Amino acid sequence: MALREPIHLGTGEPMLLLHPFMLSQNVWKYVAPQIAETGRYEVYAPTMPGHNGGVKGKAFLDTAELADDMERRMDELGWSTAHIVGNSLGGWVAFELERRGRARTLTGIAPAGGWHWYTPAKFEIVGKFVAGFPVWLVTKMLGQHALKLPFAKNLAFVAISAHPDTLDDADLPGIVDDFSHCPAYYQLLVKSLLLPGLMELAKSHAPTHLVICEKDRVLPHPRFTRHFTTQLPQSTKITHLDGVGHIPMFEAPERVTRVILDFVDEHVDRKRATG
Repeated sequence: MALREPIHLGTGEPMLLLHPFMLSQNVWKYVAPQIAETGRYEVYAPTMPGHNGGVKGKAFLDTAELADDMERRMDELGWSTAHIVGNSLGGWVAFELERRGRARTLTGIAPAGGWHWYTPAKFEIVGKFVAGFPVWLVTKMLGQHALKLPFAKNLAFVAISAHPDTLDDADLPGIVDDFSHCPAYYQLLVKSLLLPGLMELAKSHAPTHLVICEKDRVLPHPRFTRHFTTQLPQSTKITHLDGVGHIPMFEAPERVTRVILDFVDEHVDRKRATG
């Protein structure tokens, strides 16, 4: 699995974009340039360990190790803090980085980790990914040839977008490549069974934005968002993004960009006004 250079664009306030489980920095290929083009943000979107283009990682990965790698990357950039945006697993890692004091603001788009040790939701999501093992195995064996299967797009959209027609055919090769080169598939699933999810959310200090995706089939609302909506501070902003699935950056990049910028701009402008 070859390492790839992160997406790194723009100048201004630092912004770290974290991708979801089994995919890579590729999910930000539309959103990252749009944010950078504002001229207000230096955008950095790396691939996390165990994913396509990231470092290998340990035999059994966990979110702490993923956060360790992101902290190392931030240190190399000279970033003590950044505006952190994460989707799904990336959202979980974003909350871990916030706990470590590395977030100026935090935007969690359909974040994972909304459970305790024995919350049924934890075992439900692990069960979903275990049930997907045959699909992962076939994709790993066939690679890009999997796209020739008549039901390929119908399988892909379920975990990503609201409808098959909102997932562009041009994005499918990159998705398949990520999906078939992801040792974190089994590494993280095994470790997640032994660990709790996100704890102590009420102690979050950075301005936080929870983005709920209406057509999310992976972490559907309200079952997988209740932990966040009840545990996060009352100051947390909650946005319901209608008509999109679990990974909305493919089907609605302009809307995702706007949701991110509206929140972060507000806090950057407020800081400048009081600074």
